[in-house]
Amino acid sequence: MDLKTLLEQYKAGKLSVDETLQALSSSGMDELGFAKIDLSREERTGIPEVIYAAGKTAEQVEKIALRMKDQKKDVLATRLTEDVYNQIKSKLPGAVYNPLSKTMVYQTEKKIINQGTICIVTAGTSDIPVAEEAAVTAGFLGNNVFTIYDVGVAGIHRLFHRIKAIREARVIIVVAGMEGALASVVGGLVDKPVIAVPTSIGYGANFGGLSALLSMLNSCASGVSVVNIDNGFGAACQAHLINKL
Repeated sequence: MDLKTLLEQYKAGKLSVDETLQALSSSGMDELGFAKIDLSREERTGIPEVIYAAGKTAEQVEKIALRMKDQKKDVLATRLTEDVYNQIKSKLPGAVYNPLSKTMVYQTEKKIINQGTICIVTAGTSDIPVAEEAAVTAGFLGNNVFTIYDVGVAGIHRLFHRIKAIREARVIIVVAGMEGALASVVGGLVDKPVIAVPTSIGYGANFGGLSALLSMLNSCASGVSVVNIDNGFGAACQAHLINKL
């Protein structure tokens, strides 16, 4: 029962206070035993329920996705291996898999709900998988997205060649590994929010993305925020919430 119907029944005297409180505690939740689908998350937070597929079996991902589909919800699964996708794709005809980002989208209708654009920039080609996770997520949430790849500080002229387009975006996501310097450079050139995503790309002293994370956290450019290592999904969610304001 949705919240509106629940309150209407309470006001009409069809539910007692205790019954209403009990219903509220489980409102918008679909119980599968191994998972509880939060069907009202988008109403509450602006971000819908999303399937984090890493660590889940193909059967679990399939059951969650089909239940969400039955509830008329669009489906986004992140960190989904191609092997698992191949096991479940026959049950979700029309689902689109992106092998770079390891995401699957099942959407009955492509929606654009935010007018501004989100620009996703990478330092190198090796950072593209994380950037693609951000791009797929931001698009799924209803944003216009454009990407600019391989414009890192090792050839800074490549960035300047595209800086006009970057400045026209409403929110900018910068994805970089190695020393993570690109986020600071972009942050010093634009008047828009910059969301920095450190990646685990780099040689040994990169420590699996820790050096890029620390560099971004220590950025001297104002207006730069940072998400966790390889968290393209989280960056896209933050960008979406900014873009919808």
